[in-house]
Amino acid sequence: MVFIGIGFLVPKWKSMSVAAISLLVCYGIEASQLYHAPWIDDLRRTRLGGLILGFGFLWSDLVCYAVGVMLALLLELALRKMIARRERFRSVA
Repeated sequence: MVFIGIGFLVPKWKSMSVAAISLLVCYGIEASQLYHAPWIDDLRRTRLGGLILGFGFLWSDLVCYAVGVMLALLLELALRKMIARRERFRSVA
C-alpha cells in the first residue's frame, strides 16, 4: 500500500526509488512502535492512529514489509514490461 501511495504521489521517480522510500517509511513506522510517550500512545488509541502507527514492534513485520514491497516492485516491473511489449507490437502492426 505504501509503495502504491508513494508511486502515485511521485510518479516520476524510478521504481527502485519508490521501493527504497517505501521500505524506509514502513521501517520507520515499525521502529516508532518502540517509542511510548503518552501523546503518541493516545494517538495510537484512535482508529486511524492505530491503523497507521500500529501498536507493538515485531521483527517479523520488517520481513513482511520487505516481501510486500518486493512483490509490489516486481508486479510494477512486470506490468511495465508487458505494456512496453504491447506498444512495440502496436507500432509494428
